[in-house]
Amino acid sequence: MELRRLHYFLGLQGLVLLSVIGNCYARFVVEKNSLRVTSPEKIKGTYDSAIGNFGIPQYGGSMAGAVVYPKENQKACKSFNDFGISFKSKPGALPIFVLVDRGDCFFASKVWNVQKAGASAVLVADDIEEPLITMDTPQEDISSAKYIENITIPSALIEKTFADTLKKAFSGGEMVNVNLDWREAVPHPDDRVEYELWTNSNDECGIKCDMLMEFVKDFKGAAQILKKGGYTQFTPHYITWYCPKAFTLSRQCKSQCINHGRYCAPDPEQDFSSGYDGKDVVIENLRQLCVFRVANETSKPWLWWDYVTDFQIRCPMKEKKYNKECADGVIKSLGLDGKKIEKCMGDPNADADNPVLKEEQDAQVGKGSRGDVTILPTLVVNNRQYRGKLAKGAVLKAICSGFEETTEPAVCLNGDVETNECLDNNGGCWQDKVANLTACKDTFRGRVCECPLVDGVQFKGDGYSHCEASGPGRCKVNNGGCWHDSRDGHAYSACLDNGDGKCQCPSGFKGDGVKSCEDIDECKEKKACHCPECNCKNTWGSYECTCSGDLLYIRDHDACISKTGTEVRSAWAAVWVILIGLAMAGGGAYLVYKYRLRSYMDSEIRAIMAQYMPLDSQAEVPNHVSEDHA
Repeated sequence: MELRRLHYFLGLQGLVLLSVIGNCYARFVVEKNSLRVTSPEKIKGTYDSAIGNFGIPQYGGSMAGAVVYPKENQKACKSFNDFGISFKSKPGALPIFVLVDRGDCFFASKVWNVQKAGASAVLVADDIEEPLITMDTPQEDISSAKYIENITIPSALIEKTFADTLKKAFSGGEMVNVNLDWREAVPHPDDRVEYELWTNSNDECGIKCDMLMEFVKDFKGAAQILKKGGYTQFTPHYITWYCPKAFTLSRQCKSQCINHGRYCAPDPEQDFSSGYDGKDVVIENLRQLCVFRVANETSKPWLWWDYVTDFQIRCPMKEKKYNKECADGVIKSLGLDGKKIEKCMGDPNADADNPVLKEEQDAQVGKGSRGDVTILPTLVVNNRQYRGKLAKGAVLKAICSGFEETTEPAVCLNGDVETNECLDNNGGCWQDKVANLTACKDTFRGRVCECPLVDGVQFKGDGYSHCEASGPGRCKVNNGGCWHDSRDGHAYSACLDNGDGKCQCPSGFKGDGVKSCEDIDECKEKKACHCPECNCKNTWGSYECTCSGDLLYIRDHDACISKTGTEVRSAWAAVWVILIGLAMAGGGAYLVYKYRLRSYMDSEIRAIMAQYMPLDSQAEVPNHVSEDHA
């Protein structure tokens, strides 16, 4: 039977519980993606469609296809193989999207039958005029578990009016092409993604619990890498219900609730007389919330993933280990402070609000663009509820689509989610095959062409046809895009690391400096070594010049001189320098001697004259001659 109503994943199993959301005028938001009709012309336009809560929506991407409406099995409740119908597209043709009618079987069953027939996507036509709803998986249908996990194609519900328009186009023989677009399904404002997982510690609640436990184990590694790298902010949440005051003293409320009926969960085994009670689940949910808070205080919030996965493995209900003793062992093994966790949990028997669980009930109510949380498990990415299969690859793709374009961390570019458009003709972007450089970057919204940053050197250009290294250090990266070569232990480069980005052939070469630099034959072109006695030999990037006989080549003067003559001339030059030096020293000494002698004679003559002819204007000059000789 088809589900026509939104349901809670955890049934009430005879216990009268009211969701806290019910008292707050629940507002369920249907997550949508854009559906754009590209042909025929008369129905061209954009229409809303509700993302199915199974399969793998292409978050961050888009998909073009041709829509077909089968003549038989139009509700897709049976295998199309029984009708000999295949939806596999031919090579070179657009993928096939199949339009099916709502009714008679589960949504997931319809999609599974279409997928088996080879289609790439499914559009389910509503059969009544109503606002779009979310197509969910069956609650407790064991047989459906066999195929739900294997659904990989995306699906969407469309309004009846739009479906009738498509059917009319088909009846007129027109070809309908559409484009499913999930690029704006998750906001991507910056380089950090905020996401939350509404989960449950109960491991005996059927198909969805098994899928949830498997997802947490698989996704733990990616989640921890994203958190440790500072790329994401993750918060776990747990749904609780409350018991109406009129029933708080009843056996059911006492066994399923804590804090006097304020926080409750359904009985895990749906049997009030045996096994674990709902309150055991509430207490473990509370413990896991406090594990996250204490781990967050120690700057290790990723330990929540370790605790939850270890608790699932070591403390399962089936082995009767779902208890405080087992939980304490996990907490101790992870090095967490058990006393702080106990303090955080508070007293479950107190007739008062528990601050942690009260926050959880408040958080269940939708805020902004996010609707109320009514389906478990629920993933919320950048305040938008995720719709689709809860699997590592699909969820990682949704989270990574929440990053601003080109800011995705490396974990987002693995084989599960990478678009790989750059593998096809390099995405049409610039590339340098020799240096293995490219301007193509894969993102979740298709490739972008941006000149790369390599070893601190920024390449500049349009990214499509041209990128070149610029700034200091550019010659370190692929030689700045300039010519370079090496032979016989000699290396030459046309790159000038002066920041102007120009390439210039070095001395001894000629050319454009980019693609080629050719050796200049200095001998042939008579640019050097052309003196009569010179013998020239060209070398790569230079030349060798030798002189005949005992002549020596002087490169600066491009001339040959005699080695012997040079030595003789050098010796005579040294002799002459010495002789000139001695002559100058002798002349200087003679001048000094002559000056001193003349000064002495003048002094003696003046003294003698002063004795016989004294001068009025001059005092008596002492006689240097001894008085004994006067």
